Amino acid sequence: MFDIPPTRIGDMTTENTKTYAVGAMSCGHCESAVAAEVRLVAGVEEIDVDRDTGRIEVAGAGFTDEAVSHAVAKAGYEVVSS
Repeated sequence: MFDIPPTRIGDMTTENTKTYAVGAMSCGHCESAVAAEVRLVAGVEEIDVDRDTGRIEVAGAGFTDEAVSHAVAKAGYEVVSS
């Protein structure tokens, strides 16, 4: 078996990093709401939300696209692509 090193976001070492496009984020409150919900997803260790690009970058191990999409929806937004 090969030991593949994990990727890095910021100062955290993670096993998995994914980027999602989220529609209709337009302010700091939008960013905060999305970040707060996605942080609650099991396996998420770090999240970076950028309303200007409409993207969120999620890092961790064991989270699923479905769980992240559900969390974004719970915040009142929609993942438009992953």
